Amino acid sequence: MNLYNIIYTGAHQAYDAANGALTSAIAEKGKDCPVAFPDTAYSIPCIYAATGKKMATLGDLEGALEIVKSLIVEKPLLETALNAGLATALAAEIVEAVKYALNPTPYEAPCAGHVVDPIIRSLGVPLVTGDIPGVAVVLGECKDSETLGKIVKDYQSKGLLTFLVGKVIDQAIEADVKMGVDLRVIPLGYDVTSVIHVVSVAIRAALIFGAVPPGDLNQLLEYTAKRVPAFVNAFGPLSELIVACGAGAIALGFPVITDQVVTEVPCNLLTQRDYDKFVATSLEARNIKIKITEIPIPVGFEGERIRKAEMAYEFGGNKTPAWELVIAKPMAEVEDHKIEVIGENIDPAKLADGVTRLPLAVVVNVAGKAMQEDFEPVLERRFHYFMNYIEGLMHVGQRDMAWVRISKDAVEKGFKLEHIGEVMYAMMKDEFEAVVDKCEVTIITDEKLVNERKSEALARYEARDDRLASLVDDSVDEFYSCNMCQSFAPAHVCVVTPERLGLCGAVSWLDAKATKELNPTGPCQPIVKGECLDEKKGIWESVNETVNQISQGAVEKVTLYSIMEDPMTSCGCFECICGIMPEANGLVIVNREYPGTTPVGMTFGELASMTGGGVQTPGFMGHGRHFISSKKFAYTEGGPERIVWMPKELKDFVADKLNQTVKEMAGIDNFTDMVCDETIADDSEGVCAFLEEKGHPALSMDPIM
Repeated sequence: MNLYNIIYTGAHQAYDAANGALTSAIAEKGKDCPVAFPDTAYSIPCIYAATGKKMATLGDLEGALEIVKSLIVEKPLLETALNAGLATALAAEIVEAVKYALNPTPYEAPCAGHVVDPIIRSLGVPLVTGDIPGVAVVLGECKDSETLGKIVKDYQSKGLLTFLVGKVIDQAIEADVKMGVDLRVIPLGYDVTSVIHVVSVAIRAALIFGAVPPGDLNQLLEYTAKRVPAFVNAFGPLSELIVACGAGAIALGFPVITDQVVTEVPCNLLTQRDYDKFVATSLEARNIKIKITEIPIPVGFEGERIRKAEMAYEFGGNKTPAWELVIAKPMAEVEDHKIEVIGENIDPAKLADGVTRLPLAVVVNVAGKAMQEDFEPVLERRFHYFMNYIEGLMHVGQRDMAWVRISKDAVEKGFKLEHIGEVMYAMMKDEFEAVVDKCEVTIITDEKLVNERKSEALARYEARDDRLASLVDDSVDEFYSCNMCQSFAPAHVCVVTPERLGLCGAVSWLDAKATKELNPTGPCQPIVKGECLDEKKGIWESVNETVNQISQGAVEKVTLYSIMEDPMTSCGCFECICGIMPEANGLVIVNREYPGTTPVGMTFGELASMTGGGVQTPGFMGHGRHFISSKKFAYTEGGPERIVWMPKELKDFVADKLNQTVKEMAGIDNFTDMVCDETIADDSEGVCAFLEEKGHPALSMDPIM
């Protein structure tokens, strides 16, 4: 058979499989049986995106099956072959949807199956910043486990997000590839049809970040091809079904690289028989560029969670003092690449004694002609990312709440504390080369010295906090635009001010300022404020002009302090979303980690689907966690006092700062005690009853609508 015939044969096989699975499920459960993947606002995402129709029951899937059949038209044309590939993908989604209709948890460890919306949203920032430079889909069976492990670990070391389908999962396990979302290697399932779960990730990226209208197939395919940096590695004998799936990947814009001899399609379907060149060929095919920093340490770069059983050393975590600090110093006071360990170092001989717990201080002195003191916290926040690149090391927290674990395996491989210094040095010089000319690292485990120098760290933390507290919108002459997320959300522009951080929660005003210094032509550019047209709503002509220009006319004006009138746009990776609850005369806030339904009758995903991709929706707005306690939060509508409900986890997270803000603004003590959460009520009636009982201020404020 030629390539076209193989694709059509595979597409028919996929249709037959979907038809059989659906027919059997309807016979068992009936046509009215509900069907949807868990924790997604899009029900059955690929079918929804392609057709514009949400599938709610098994009976609805019969209509989708007809669409699958209509897409399989056997002509010796590339266009019809790619359509058959899309049909294969939709058929695979029907098969997988049926699995979830029959069993809410059809996948068991190590396989993940469906990837939920919150995970996709959490990937938005690292994808646009380049921390995740691309997405690899590895399926089939490689020639041996060692080769497969080498390829996957190579992707892992380069920061790619890798999905596994088929026997490569077992091969990865045999090759000791560490897997999980945090480790950026996700095994989906052993059936070929489980590949749809990574296709679904790409499709939902278009819906979440790109605001692609459901049913607009051409725009959908254009988005995935241009903005989702994915490719496929197909190993082992290629069945007709796998080839048809490959055609679906190519239709989405994802090149397929295989170790089998096939009829090549230039730039789309490539053969690579040399496994040592597999990674390079794959990256080149998708035009993914990796900036490699060689660091002399005995372990790889696969940061991970270190469980108690795997732990050899532990620092901090409320068991010992642990803190970290960046200090900007004059050039003459910093010795470049000096790495010093003061106190006890890691000793393999202690492995037999169980876990060793030590205090820890990591002090990084930096100097540079363009270095500023304001950049210290920006550099310091990268500690978490830099350390978590290291295989066998876990870093959590910041400042004087740091927590580090080192695994037994890393110790056995010869890992020492000075290797942390080598990583910190290399990454600081690499990522901040525009401002860091010199860098030296001191790692302290001597308890007396750690405690003595902690007062110096606390004093610098306090000085920074005071500096940040004094930075209000009125005290600066410039705001900053941030279009970092435009690679995913073309119509979205953030405006970052001292009192309003980026909605992703990752970009403060100081971060934006530092980004401008580090990359003068980069994503953050100054907006000279000029005359304010409306102080209460936060309207500046200069802001409107900037937003209009950067969004290419998609957004004409923005109010910085209102959620009801021209609210800020959202990309889709926001940490939280707020929406009006008219019957309570207030605002509901929900974070993406919360899986339940809010008092407005929608989940986070359903609320978020109304605002992502640069869309302005009055009454709803994406934002960062820390913005909740800002005095400018919903300032036009009365400020944070409007908040009537939040998930308890989020409420506890913001309580201290939010209580302080509301105390200063309205004189109310312990405001969060008046805010309802899901442990009290998650329905409208229950929330309103609680607010009445507590005398919540929103009930006596002017109507929000």
